[in-house]
Amino acid sequence: MEVTAANSADSTSVWGGGNQPLNASYGKLMMWFFIVSDALTFSGFLVAYGFSRFKNINTWPIADEVFTHFPFLHGVDAPMYYVALMTFILIFSSVTMVLAVDAGHHMNKAKVTFYMLLTIIGGAIFVGSQAWEWKNFIKGEYGALETRGGQILQFVNADTGKRVSLAEVANPQQQIRETHQAYNGIWYQQEGTLPTYTVSEIQSGFAAQNNLTIRTQELTADGQKTVLSRTDALEKIQAAQNVVEGANLIHNEYGNRLFADFFFFITGFHGFHVFSGVVINIIIFFNVIVGTYERRGHYEMVEKVGLYWHFVDLVWVFVFTFFYLV
Repeated sequence: MEVTAANSADSTSVWGGGNQPLNASYGKLMMWFFIVSDALTFSGFLVAYGFSRFKNINTWPIADEVFTHFPFLHGVDAPMYYVALMTFILIFSSVTMVLAVDAGHHMNKAKVTFYMLLTIIGGAIFVGSQAWEWKNFIKGEYGALETRGGQILQFVNADTGKRVSLAEVANPQQQIRETHQAYNGIWYQQEGTLPTYTVSEIQSGFAAQNNLTIRTQELTADGQKTVLSRTDALEKIQAAQNVVEGANLIHNEYGNRLFADFFFFITGFHGFHVFSGVVINIIIFFNVIVGTYERRGHYEMVEKVGLYWHFVDLVWVFVFTFFYLV
């Protein structure tokens, strides 16, 4: 009987935690299982992105030329500044979450409330900033032409090397235009809205301005886009078929359209995680206010949502590195 009792006592201390393996509650373990599975999902997405970029390395857009906008600084070239600010805000929200969890360990309701509020504000700013980045990415800035083979042609000033918008190139003409529908044209193409200018208007305006040339999406050995001579540019522009303004899942004025596909999918998936975290944090925040966790005698729920929030922040570090820095 004594041996049985000893064995029974040993079985209740499995991994030193008894009914709480690794000295962690069921809720924490389930959160860790979710984080591990979600980390594998994000890893798969980023690996796919890496392979696609490596395969199309010569046509991949240059991040410094894509993410150049900063709120209230219209026309100012500020590559990566706003993305860096977004990253700082999200990482700082991780700091406030750590402070909220620590305050919970000390059963300090006032501090938990304050730091949770700062975390929610930081997350909300990040989600709003990401939506703003999407808006600018979709809208575009300069516009470009697209050839039959899907190659993007961007316009530059031959003297300064700076980008030139379609509005500066086009020679507007009075003509009746109709939206392309699958039933009255190429069967697999359909336009939601008409582009601002037609291909012929761009070609006409380009031919009339000798100081303009074209650069393609192909990268040179030093990582810069290939700039054509004026003669080659006049020949190349004749192969243009579509006017591209901004980026979507089909066309991308910045270069290879796979970049836009991955950008929308991966940053959107991460943004959904941040938005979900903000909603959960708001629920926890109000529970803290009404004293739910005070009555339970612990703030473990704050700690569990903190694990999720730190994971979301860590994932963004990898997304930021893959899309914006590398």
